[in-house]
Parts: sequence; C-alpha cells; structure tokens
Amino acid sequence: MNREELEKISKNLIETFNFAGRESIEIYKKGLKIEIKEDNSPVSNGDLKVNEILTNRIEELTPNIPIVSEETVDIKKKNTAKIFWLIDPIDGTKEYIAGLDEYTLNAALVINTVPVLGLVGVPKKERLFYSYAPGESYLIEEGKTKKIHCEKKQPKGQIVAVSSTLKPSDVILNKLKEHNVTKIVKMASSYKFCAIATGEYDIYAARERANEWDYAAGHAVAQNAGAIIKTLDEKPFLYGKEDYKNPSLLIKRAENLDV
Repeated sequence: MNREELEKISKNLIETFNFAGRESIEIYKKGLKIEIKEDNSPVSNGDLKVNEILTNRIEELTPNIPIVSEETVDIKKKNTAKIFWLIDPIDGTKEYIAGLDEYTLNAALVINTVPVLGLVGVPKKERLFYSYAPGESYLIEEGKTKKIHCEKKQPKGQIVAVSSTLKPSDVILNKLKEHNVTKIVKMASSYKFCAIATGEYDIYAARERANEWDYAAGHAVAQNAGAIIKTLDEKPFLYGKEDYKNPSLLIKRAENLDV
C-alpha cells in the first residue's frame, strides 16, 4: 500500500470520525446504557454505536483487511495478521460516562508491526488528528487543518509530562527525573499522544498496561509528527503481538526536550 493510498484512506475517514464524534455526544445527552464487560471495565451504547460507524466505513474502504476492535475482538484468539486495523471506538470510556472531555475515538492501520496510519477524534474538544506517513500528521480544529510536528509549546526550561495519574509509580517518576521533568499534568486516553504531537507537552512514560488498540492511532499521529516512541528500556514499540498486550512505553517529543 503506497503513500497516496494511505492518504486517501485517512482523508476518507475524516467525516466518518466527525459524524461518530457527534453521535457519541448525542447518545450521552440522551442517557447512556452501561454494561460491565468480562474484564470488569464498562462499555456503553455510545462505545458500541461508534464502533459500528467506524467499522462499517473501514470495511467499505478496505474490505480485504481484517479489523481488530476492542468491542468485538476475541482476546483468546491469537493475532497472526501482518496488516490489520486496530479500533478503539472510545478510549477513556470512564471519562465519557462521567461527561468529561478527554475521551477519544481511534483507528489505526498496522503494517508489519508499525501503525502507519492513524485517526484520533476528540469530540468534546472539537479536535481531530490524522496521519498517514512520516512527516504527515495533521490537526483539524475550528475548521482549519494544520500540520503538526512536535514543536515545543512550553516555555524554555519547563519540561511537562502527561500522565494517567498525578502520582505515578516510582519507576515512572525516576524515568521522568532522568529527563528533568518540571511538572506532571493528568490526562486521560490516547489524547496524551496527540498533545505531545502538537508540542503542547513533552513526555509520557507508562509501565506495561492496556492493549494495542489503546495506543496505535495516537502512536501513528505522534510518531509521524516526529515523536520518539520506544519502551522504557529503549526497545522498539511494535504491534501485532499474538495477545495484543502493550509493553512499557516512553514517548518523547524530541531527543532534546529543552528545545
């Protein structure tokens, strides 16, 4: 699949993501129906509707590429595909249920262990991120599309980390100290990847957690914007594992976070 094909696919998904995002807000306003899955995590009718919208459109665009979605995957079945979609219809379901604004809609195309194409919608912030190749990451906001490339937005001398919690583990705190982090900001969902891609924040570190669909779309957006993404022990962060489990993660806006 060449660059032009990837660009076409990503752009053909933009309106689908916008529509799905609006639907997620309308369903929330009408009152969510919530169930608890086998892993004790919540799922709502909003998650399922967004999954239906995204999956149907992706099947139209790429009928021969398998889709792995959080809401339909058989976790007991090993993934052996080399090219496949990863969908997390709503990442941050707890935030979504609580009426907060950092939940995201996610889809990524993985080719030979790398998420080459990704879309991340942030409906309540009215932001949509998409990417389809190195150097080709974009943010659509207020009707305008602009290229993003991890350009530092924090004042010089300040290095700000994003984290799922304001009190990370000692392992994570030590890693952040290695990079002279001056402040930690709590942030939910794959929005963390995108906030690094825009340069608004500098670094994110996490121990082994979640599954490939939680990270892949944001990974594509951030890495294609120039971010450096590896495991905590500096190994490549790859996709297509049989059990979908994520290793540890370290995302840096740049090698030198001061500039």
